Amino acid sequence: MDSVERRLPGLGRTLIETRSLTKTIDGEVETTLVRDIDITIRQGEFVAITGPSGSGKSSLLYLLGLLDLPSIGWVMIDGQNASSLDEAARARVRLSLLGFVFQFHFLLPEFSALDNVMLPMRALGRLSDREQRARAMDLLSSLGLADHATKPPGKLSGGQRQRVAIARALANDPLVVLADEPTGNLDTHASEQVLGIFRRLVDDTGRAIVMVTHDLNLAARADRNIRIVDGRIVDGG
Repeated sequence: MDSVERRLPGLGRTLIETRSLTKTIDGEVETTLVRDIDITIRQGEFVAITGPSGSGKSSLLYLLGLLDLPSIGWVMIDGQNASSLDEAARARVRLSLLGFVFQFHFLLPEFSALDNVMLPMRALGRLSDREQRARAMDLLSSLGLADHATKPPGKLSGGQRQRVAIARALANDPLVVLADEPTGNLDTHASEQVLGIFRRLVDDTGRAIVMVTHDLNLAARADRNIRIVDGRIVDGG
C-alpha cells in the first residue's frame, strides 16, 4: 500500500474542489492554459503538482488560489463556489482561507520581518495591533527566526527570507497553503527546511499544502502527485 493510501483514513473535509476547470486566453491564436481539471484537495493532504515547463502548473495554482478566474468551470473553497464571487469577496476568501508562498518571497524591503508577517493580519482586520504583533512573533519563533524579527529582508539569507514568507502565508491561519516553486531559488539545505516545514504543517495542524514544483525528488515526498501535461491532468487527479 503506497503512502497516499496509508494517509487516506486521516484526511478530513474537502477544502478545494474543482469541476471542468478551464482557462483560455484569447488572442491571434486562442491558447488554453488548463483544460477540464477535476480535482479535490482535502484537509491534512500534501499535494504536489508537477509537469513539464509550460504545462499549466502555475496557471492551475493561480486558479485554485482565486488569483485568476476560469473561462469554464468552477472552484469551490471550503464548500463555497468562489468562482462566482465578486473581486472584493474573492479577496476576502484569499485573506481568510488561503496562504501563498512563491518562488520569489515578495517581502517588502522597507519593512522588518515582523512587519512583513503582520501585513495580511492588518489587511484582514480581525486582531488588534498587539495581537497581530504577538502572533507574528510566535510564527517567526516557530520557524527559528525569533532573533531575526526586527531585521529587514536584505539582512536575511535566502532560506530565512523564504521562511518569513511562509510565516506571512500562515498569518491568518489559512486552511490551505498554495506554494509555487517555493524552493526554486534555494540551496539544498534551505529547500529541505522548507519541505520539512510543509510536512509539519500538514501532519501537526491538518492544513492542506498544494505545491507546484519541478523537483521530482521533492514531489515524491508529498502525499499525492498531480501531473499535468499540456494543461490536462494525466495522473493523480
